[in-house]
Amino acid sequence: MAKQVKAVYGDALFELAVEENKTDVLYDEAQAVLVSFKENQELIKFLNHPKIETVKKQEVMEEIFGKFVSKDMTGFLTLIVNKGRHNDIPAILSYFIDKVKEYRHIGVAFVTSARELSGQQKAAIEKKLLETTDYQSFEMNYKVDESLIGGLIIRIGDRVIDSSIKTKLSELSGDLLKIQLN
Repeated sequence: MAKQVKAVYGDALFELAVEENKTDVLYDEAQAVLVSFKENQELIKFLNHPKIETVKKQEVMEEIFGKFVSKDMTGFLTLIVNKGRHNDIPAILSYFIDKVKEYRHIGVAFVTSARELSGQQKAAIEKKLLETTDYQSFEMNYKVDESLIGGLIIRIGDRVIDSSIKTKLSELSGDLLKIQLN
């Protein structure tokens, strides 16, 4: 199966970053460029305009980002534009950022609770996650969903721990429906 575009380019940038010991710099730059793309719809419209030549698009990318990011990142962005993959830049950079987080052993956890958690509860959750995983630190993302009634749902990558009362009630309901009365 062919690799996705984001993986091909993201892996290439990651290999460059590791090889040249520039993971920190390129990580920070990738985050800044990603924010620029998310906040600047005019840039996206410009890159998507069919009548603007690729060379002009590359020049504009160099003008915009050349002042703020390294030559490695600028060259990478112009290469992507040259290959006609400018629409994939946000996905490529997100993939690269995730890859660097894995390399640095930084986990990303999404915690959903029925009510707002205290600072002490958040610290306890993060401590428990650090003890039970191979990660050295976590980026914690908290969300409140009152429909859970109680308990937590924790998602790290493709792993989910669901201890919510809502799920337990649903499972119990399913089990009760299986019981046949004689």
